Amino acid sequence: MRKALVTRNTLETKIRVELDLDGGGQSRLSTGVGFFDHMLDQVARHGLIDLDVEAEGDLHIDAHHTVEDVGITIGQAFSEAIGDKKGVRRYGHAFVPLDEALSRVVVDLSGRPGLEYRVEYVRGMIGEFDVDLIHEFFQGFVNHAQVTLHIDNLSGGNAHHQAETIFKAFGRALRMAAELDPRAGHSLPSTKGSL
Repeated sequence: MRKALVTRNTLETKIRVELDLDGGGQSRLSTGVGFFDHMLDQVARHGLIDLDVEAEGDLHIDAHHTVEDVGITIGQAFSEAIGDKKGVRRYGHAFVPLDEALSRVVVDLSGRPGLEYRVEYVRGMIGEFDVDLIHEFFQGFVNHAQVTLHIDNLSGGNAHHQAETIFKAFGRALRMAAELDPRAGHSLPSTKGSL
């Protein structure tokens, strides 16, 4: 069972994340940040990951701590759920378009945290959501999931579309990398013998 339940409580946030890597893409999201919930729903649907996120944060200041800490907690849950990584594909990639926008995401379940994030948004805010927080979410995720993640927005004239293609592609790339490869059996996809 590739599932995990993780809670994270700090003076700034209280987060609960439950995920199932072999789910059907169902989500229940309550972060207090509407646009962020919409983006997490894309990850669940396109990654076929069942994702339940409850977050209470210091939104009276801004959404920074909530978004970052949700990334951290999802990363911790992913790490727990993926387990020893035996039999997984390890690498995943996806290109996703939405009208004029196109993004590419590539992931390696490497055991090493690394984020290459190349995105120039056409504007700094999507409604009341600061696009800088998207980087914070992914940085929190990679640090705690222990994965290498490359995100490139290749084109886009609408910031909402740019962000949505990134989250959809992230879900699809993660799904590919975490899938069990029937040809691999229970072997580890590494010449080092560890990930």
